[in-house]
Amino acid sequence: MGIPIRINEAIYNDAKKVAKAEYRSIPNQIEFWAKIGKCALDNPDLPIEFIKALIISKYQDRSLAESFKFEENGD
Repeated sequence: MGIPIRINEAIYNDAKKVAKAEYRSIPNQIEFWAKIGKCALDNPDLPIEFIKALIISKYQDRSLAESFKFEENGD
């Protein structure tokens, strides 16, 4: 369930442009930015691109993933 909030018009317009390009709704785009920002504040040593990729991967279809198999050479 969503909760209505007031937001700066410039941020809304930016989110509208990016949301369309990234196939998200405007509220989902703003939520995505908020998650990245919160994670970045909680983990200042991590690069933003890593945080972004981590959040995106969390919501990807797991059935598309390939399992990792570690094989030792025996050397």
